[in-house]
Amino acid sequence: MILDHINSPADLRELSYDELRELSEEIRAFIVESVTATGGHLGSNLGVVELTLALHRVFDSPRDPILWDTGHQAYVHKLVTGRRAGFATLRQEGGMSGYPSRRESAHDFIENSHASTALSYAHGLASAIRLRGEEGRRVVAVVGDGALTGGMAYEALNNIGHSGSRVVIVLNDNGRSYAPTISKLSEGLTSLRLNPSYVHVRERFRNRLRDLPAVGGIAYSSIHGLTSALREIVTPHRFFETLGVRYVGPVDGHDIPGLEQALAHAAAWDGPILLHVLTQKGRGYAPAEEDDIQRLHDVKVRPLPPGKVSDPVLPATYTDAFTRALLSAAEEKPEVVAITAAMPGPTGLLAFQARFPERFFDVGIAEQHAVTAAAGMAMGGLHPVVAVYSTFFCRAFDQANLDVGLHHLPVVLVLDRAGITGDDGPSHHGLLDLSLTLSIPGMTVLAPSSAEEVKVMLDTALEINGPVVIRFPKTPAVHAADGAVGAGLSARLVRRGAGSVCILAVGKMLKASRDAADQLAADGIEATVWDVRAVSPPDPAMLADAAEHSLVVTVEDGIRVGGAGTFLVDAMRGLPELVHSVPPVRVLGVPRSYIAQGKPDRILEELGLDGPGIAAVVSEALAVEHDRLGSS
Repeated sequence: MILDHINSPADLRELSYDELRELSEEIRAFIVESVTATGGHLGSNLGVVELTLALHRVFDSPRDPILWDTGHQAYVHKLVTGRRAGFATLRQEGGMSGYPSRRESAHDFIENSHASTALSYAHGLASAIRLRGEEGRRVVAVVGDGALTGGMAYEALNNIGHSGSRVVIVLNDNGRSYAPTISKLSEGLTSLRLNPSYVHVRERFRNRLRDLPAVGGIAYSSIHGLTSALREIVTPHRFFETLGVRYVGPVDGHDIPGLEQALAHAAAWDGPILLHVLTQKGRGYAPAEEDDIQRLHDVKVRPLPPGKVSDPVLPATYTDAFTRALLSAAEEKPEVVAITAAMPGPTGLLAFQARFPERFFDVGIAEQHAVTAAAGMAMGGLHPVVAVYSTFFCRAFDQANLDVGLHHLPVVLVLDRAGITGDDGPSHHGLLDLSLTLSIPGMTVLAPSSAEEVKVMLDTALEINGPVVIRFPKTPAVHAADGAVGAGLSARLVRRGAGSVCILAVGKMLKASRDAADQLAADGIEATVWDVRAVSPPDPAMLADAAEHSLVVTVEDGIRVGGAGTFLVDAMRGLPELVHSVPPVRVLGVPRSYIAQGKPDRILEELGLDGPGIAAVVSEALAVEHDRLGSS
């Protein structure tokens, strides 16, 4: 196999075009075999095989930085930069990251897998190269059309064009972000991609001219004149060049010779230039090509047909429980609308979109806009529900604070994938949402401990005339035994102990806290356990009861600095009757560090956030307190 002999980009430059075509098929087979075994991002990588090979043949990585936005399309890049063996441990604990990683390779410059950032990095890198006088280096940013729905990308484009930065922007246009791309610019790109007078006619002429005896090569190159004439009438040309960025394309993203010629011309341009490349997400793998919703973006996700919810009686995930709860609420409340930021499938909104298309809004990869638009909808009498990943909510904190919170508007923020998420690593753990949202005055913050609590909390949230957050994890749903759920904003007493220790469990950490209580009981320590449910405002009855114990332990799966535990302790100290009598407290949560990829349960175990870990903290704290009292 040719792939067996590819250990660096230099090896690619020795291959003929026939060998490159063969290598492309080998790479697709390798990625399908690897990713279907380990999990990971499949469709996007199958679409950029030829593009990646051409990039590494034309540019000299890492001298020429190649920046991937987003990083989940960089598997082929990893393969040709010497990391083939790492695919056996892709996204596993201690293994190769599913995104570019600076610790893995000098060829990886950025590892933040949040979209719409690469152009800003590119502007900064190009500025540094210019100021340091490093002639001959080019910065390349590979940007998906979905990333161009994010406002940060346009801010960067504005600066790149204004400064004249020598940046080659490769617009990888497959018509999709996670799902089909939603934007007016995308409509222009799509119409161009489908325009037979531009794409098909041009390619037919090129192929015929290439075959002409003696003059084929010259005639093939001169077709640039036809391309230039046609490009004058298209929207993308006008849009990008108004910003000061030269536009070229579109070109076939699976034609390596054509790509190399276009990239070489782009590299020679003295200023910012955008090469519009058409690719097919999921190319060469029938299950991906036939997946109309996601093109097997992630092989671990089984997208549901629009309008359908999974069949089991019990929801398998918290997201599934949210889907059902939102549909039920929307049937009764016509003012309920749903908003997502380019992820209707993963956040559970496909069924809502199918049932209430006029009440569904996909704003693209634009979380900031999503939240402020929701504020406007709430001002207009609607009750918006914004569903985003916890990690992506961080982008919209200012909007949640000043556009929603300051106006005390009835917006429900549903934060999926909260807490430790696992395989996608530091950029995808949802660790900051509690700390961030609890700092917003008047924000109600709810954390369901079971799938059944999701509906209860959504119904409660939709009755509150103010902002509400509901956060839940990616992990499989826990189900409440015998319908044991809470009500309203009250905490739920789960287990009554003998008075020595009280555990306040937030969300999914209830299960680990109950396990800890069982272990402590075997050691003769009877613990009281509360399901906090409403972190803000906390239930005064729960706080007063906790203060009756000799030790209070709070447990959360978010960062403990400024998180739920410290918030609850502060609230406890604020109760007039407890101001001088708050017992010792241990706040358990995630430390202030970047948490590597791994299975969620394993990570929580290592952090001491499982049953044995919590029990150990309780036993140690009680022993310390016993010694302190004994010596006083």
